Amino acid sequence: MAKAVGMGGVFLKAKDPKALASWYAKHLGITQAEEGSLVFDGPEAAGMTAFAHFPEDTKYFGDGPQQAMVNFRVDNLDELLAQLAEAKVIIDPNRMDFSYGRFAWIQDPEGNRVELWEPTKEG
Repeated sequence: MAKAVGMGGVFLKAKDPKALASWYAKHLGITQAEEGSLVFDGPEAAGMTAFAHFPEDTKYFGDGPQQAMVNFRVDNLDELLAQLAEAKVIIDPNRMDFSYGRFAWIQDPEGNRVELWEPTKEG
């Protein structure tokens, strides 16, 4: 049986798509392709990707009307949060720790809540 094997992309509406893509490239280190898309490619992009559904009234995406939230796997959550704080990015003070990793949340310049996940190191 044919099946989906991973996420091919996440697509969000934006007031200023070019500026928002540049912000993600600068602050999260995501490669920006010539046409403006942000891409993960190569061995460091390997790992689990979740596709989950939340109740319609969830507050997990923040208090606003946001209908989707992007989760980025990161290699060093504490270091990245320090960099983001230095750049005056809005950072939620809450943290969550589970057996499969650590989580934190930030806000992009257009007010989207973004989840950062540092998976547990194996081995």
